[in-house]
Amino acid sequence: MAHALRLAARGLGNVWPNPAVGCVIVKDGIVVGRGWTQPGGRPHAEVRALEQAGPLAAGATAFVTLEPCAHHGHTPPCANALIAAKVERVVTALTDPDPRVSGKGHAMLRAAGIAVTEGVLTAQATQLNAGFLKRVTQGLPFVTLKLAASLDGRTATATGESRWITGPEARRKVHGLRLSHDAVMVGSGTALADDPDLTVRDMGDVRQRVRIVLDRLLKHSPESRLGRTAKDHPVWVVHGPSAPHAARRAWHPTGASLIEIPETNGHLDLTATLQTLAQKGLTRILSEGGSTIAAALIKKGLVDELAMFTGGVLIGGEGHPAFGALGLTALSDAARPTLRAAQILGADTYSRWTLA
Repeated sequence: MAHALRLAARGLGNVWPNPAVGCVIVKDGIVVGRGWTQPGGRPHAEVRALEQAGPLAAGATAFVTLEPCAHHGHTPPCANALIAAKVERVVTALTDPDPRVSGKGHAMLRAAGIAVTEGVLTAQATQLNAGFLKRVTQGLPFVTLKLAASLDGRTATATGESRWITGPEARRKVHGLRLSHDAVMVGSGTALADDPDLTVRDMGDVRQRVRIVLDRLLKHSPESRLGRTAKDHPVWVVHGPSAPHAARRAWHPTGASLIEIPETNGHLDLTATLQTLAQKGLTRILSEGGSTIAAALIKKGLVDELAMFTGGVLIGGEGHPAFGALGLTALSDAARPTLRAAQILGADTYSRWTLA
């Protein structure tokens, strides 16, 4: 199962709206087939593993990180494929919360006389597919907030200079994070200041992630890097009802998708934004916005994980802070994330925190 989970991780950022699943087929102590969910969500992991195993699947044990699907979608049910292959036993880590499956896959296998063992490495599987699980059960994507700041918590100098607070090792880690998410999201302030392209670089020939800009009034130019590359790699621009129609028309030829979201007190409704992105299939979003969007997401309780890159540099109080105002009046009201991992990256540090 541990091997199946490692295989499943290869699908993160590549398989939405499907879960990232791994499957290992073992017979007489030998791995005879293995697979993971392929880009775009299919073929499924079980199908790939069964193709590799061929006739050796008969009488074998299949280790699958998520309950095999039991419904007809774009492909037949994986539970049926396992039954047809005459596997003897299926071991799973999680029950699929999708109401189209939710126990039905396990039941189909048992009805066919296949032994089923559930709940193996459940905690690890839950962490791996946190995005898929949250989308299905809460209608929201898993959000990682990425910040790069100086030792004194500044993201730029007073003049806005920020390249580079961290070194090449940390920047490569950021591209790895992009690779493990379905989409990269920034606010209009960051988009206007940096003119980013938000692509995954130096990671080989990869499928680019969805690039999202939260731009209530559509101030970001369609002549920007994002606008010029929208036909090559997906760009979604989220705006409010008050966005000028001229700006909307200017964006249409770029190939970007414009998504209108309700406003609340002159700001995009972030909860509605994430709900809409989840409805469009996104399960994992990496937010690389500036201090304003960082604070807004934290205040709304919409951040699941914080990826903090700390550069070995001091900027001073006149620099731009990592977070905007959080509206706190007492320390007891402050968010207290839990540290999950820490790593030295050249002259910088990386720490991963979860928020309850």
